Amino acid sequence: MEKVKKGTFKKRMVLTLSIVSAIGLIYIGILQFKIYQYSHKEVPKNASYLIILGARVKGTIPSLALKSRINAATKYLEVNKDTIVIASGGKGPGEKISEAESIKKELLKRNINESRILMENRSTDTYENIKFSKAFIPKTAKVGVVVTNGFHVYRSIIIGKNQNLNLEGLPAKTPKQVLVQLYIREYLALTKYFLTR
Repeated sequence: MEKVKKGTFKKRMVLTLSIVSAIGLIYIGILQFKIYQYSHKEVPKNASYLIILGARVKGTIPSLALKSRINAATKYLEVNKDTIVIASGGKGPGEKISEAESIKKELLKRNINESRILMENRSTDTYENIKFSKAFIPKTAKVGVVVTNGFHVYRSIIIGKNQNLNLEGLPAKTPKQVLVQLYIREYLALTKYFLTR
């Protein structure tokens, strides 16, 4: 009788773990689909403004992820001459300058006119990036573009929509060296956002 009970318990545990694992895989699959979907939409031309989301700065040097965002933004700004750009990101641990300042310096090196660049240098996360950047958006602005790495576009846009901003995404390449790490972190960040928004 004892063996039957143990066998039944084990079967239930295996079944429970199988169901939980299946639900987890389906959930990750849905997130991955949304991330892919939002990072492959057509980017509107002549946006009123562009928000470049900050990422880690090593001292004064932008990380690979941030360089990728700056490069994508530069290409857009070179073609769309009337678009202003909001460099967004505060100063974190190990950073000698704010992420916004690092973005601005790199844009100036790439011959983007300083008069087009605005700096939001207080934010510490994506939510604050969007929230604090709102103060720099012209009142007449219609469509804005948020520049970030492909895996991060979906969350950035839904945060923007939650703050009544009409945003589209401009996906920058994600460095292969940190691809898996960043995707795992993004799944967790999205889950936190859904649970706490």
